[in-house]
Amino acid sequence: MRIFAIGRNYAEHIQELNNERPDEPVIFTKPDTAILRNNAPFYYPSFSNDIHHEVELVLRICKEGKNIEEKFASKYYDAIGVGIDFTARDIQSKLKAKSLPWDISKGFNGSAPISDKFITIDQFPDKKAINFKLEVNGELKQAGNTSLLLFSFDYIISYLSKFFTLRTGDLIFTGTPKGVGPVVIGDTLTAYIEDEKLLEFEVK
Repeated sequence: MRIFAIGRNYAEHIQELNNERPDEPVIFTKPDTAILRNNAPFYYPSFSNDIHHEVELVLRICKEGKNIEEKFASKYYDAIGVGIDFTARDIQSKLKAKSLPWDISKGFNGSAPISDKFITIDQFPDKKAINFKLEVNGELKQAGNTSLLLFSFDYIISYLSKFFTLRTGDLIFTGTPKGVGPVVIGDTLTAYIEDEKLLEFEVK
């Protein structure tokens, strides 16, 4: 099982970080050791002083495929969950300034809390109108809707499959909306798809 992630997929998030709008999806990966399940706590790492939350919808791949045409892409994922792409922003900024890879700022242990429950695709009337949000200590911090995606789910699947064979069980973080920000020890993060709470955990 692999974790793929899409950066810069919501325009207002691109603006808040003063990044350039991409012509194609920005791809990065996380190792499986990044995953946190069962609402396990996130332990703030000692190597960073600026860990940011980024809430994202997560696709679950249900069928192996490569070089998938976009018109057939919907057959390769069957459910959507919610996750947090934790980012060590201070480390990422230093690495980007030197034009170096920033894997360690995204892929460190525990950097991908994910919901245990995934909602099957057939429960969504319109994949292009899915709401999701993140609360920190009960306060709304991020809210997104898939109508604002720069690259749709199907396009992401097709694009990724040009370079990687997608396999059953792979996960794809699809991008974060505006409102990313730092977390501190003691925070409680709660993530929803529509009005259903799917993920809740503490920062320790």
